[in-house]
Amino acid sequence: MEIVTIRELKQRACEAAGQYGVRVQVSAVVEKTTRSGKPFYEVRLVDAEDHYVLRAWNDTPGYEMAAGLEAGEYVEVSGRWADAGDFGIEAKSWDVRSLTEEEVAGVLAGGDELARRQAGDYAFILERVTGMVDPRLAGVSGLFLEAFGDRFRRAGAARGYHHARRGGLVEHVAQMMRCALGVCGAYPDLHEDLVVAGVLFHDSGKLWENCYMEDGFVMPYSESGELLGHIAIGMELVNKLWRDLMVSAEAEAWGELDPKSEEVRLHLLHLIGSHHGTHEFGSPVVPKTPEAYVLHHVDNIDAKMEMFARGYETSSLLAPNIFDRVRPLPGNLVRPLRKLRDEEGTMDDDD
Repeated sequence: MEIVTIRELKQRACEAAGQYGVRVQVSAVVEKTTRSGKPFYEVRLVDAEDHYVLRAWNDTPGYEMAAGLEAGEYVEVSGRWADAGDFGIEAKSWDVRSLTEEEVAGVLAGGDELARRQAGDYAFILERVTGMVDPRLAGVSGLFLEAFGDRFRRAGAARGYHHARRGGLVEHVAQMMRCALGVCGAYPDLHEDLVVAGVLFHDSGKLWENCYMEDGFVMPYSESGELLGHIAIGMELVNKLWRDLMVSAEAEAWGELDPKSEEVRLHLLHLIGSHHGTHEFGSPVVPKTPEAYVLHHVDNIDAKMEMFARGYETSSLLAPNIFDRVRPLPGNLVRPLRKLRDEEGTMDDDD
C-alpha cells in the first residue's frame, strides 16, 4: 500500500477512490452523536502539512479502533478512501497500527520539499531583518528571532483557514515580506523597515496561541491565548523586547536619531494592533497609517492565496474547471487562467 501525506490523500481521493496509508499523529479523539442519536467518533489526525478528521460510526469496525486511540500517539491509518460528498474524504473501511520510533522520526521530519521551503523562508526572514537600516527595528526583530526562533519555526499561522501546519507561520511571514517589499518598491515613500518589522511581529502572539508542541503536531490551547488573543500578546511581546533593547549598550547611541525611539515603538505597535483591519475582526484600532494599511492587505492577500492554492488541490470538482467552495472565500472556486506559452512550451514572461 502506498504511504502518502494527508495533503496528498485529500488531493488523490478527490479525483478517484484509492487504497492508501497515512502516517500521522492523533491530536484528539472526541465521542459525538448525530441528531438522530447515533454515536460516532471524530479522530483528528495531523502530519507536517495538514490535518484530517476521521469519522468512525458505531456500526462499522472502525468504531472500536477509534475508541482505543489516544491523543498524542503516532499511527498508520490505511484503507480505501473516496470523496463522500457532504462528509468530505472518508474511508469506508480502515485499519490502524502504531508506528515504530524510526517511522515517528520520519513523520516529524516532514517531506523534503516542505523542509526545504520552510528553511528557505526562514533564511529569507533573517536576511531581511539583518538588512534593515533603522537599528531600533533591526534590534527588536533580532532579539525576537534570537529568543523565540525555535518556537517561531514550529508555530502555525492559524488553526484551520490558512497555513495551518507546523512551520506555517514562517511560510506566511516570509511570503508576506516578499509581497510587502514589492508594494514598497511601487510606493517608495513607505517606511520599508517598519513594514518588514510589522510583518514579522503581526502574528507573533500566535507563538502562544497557535504553537505546536516540540515533539509533535498537536497544537494545544493555552490560557493566555484564549484570554488575550494573539494581537494583545504580540503587543505585549514587542513592549518587553523593546524595554530590553533600550537598556542595551547599543541604545546609548540612538538618542539623537530622528524619528525618536518612542515614536518608532508606537508605530510598530499600531501595525500589530490594526492588522485585522476592523474592530469586528478583532483589531482594537483600525489602520491609520499607510504602512498599517499595507500590512493589513498584504496579510489578507497571502491568507487568501493560500486558501485558493489548497482549495484547488483538495476541493471536490463540481463541473469542468469549477471546484467546491473553500470557506471563508465567498463562492465556488474557478480554475485560474493558464499563462500563454509559445510554440516551444516556454512561458510568455520571466516565469
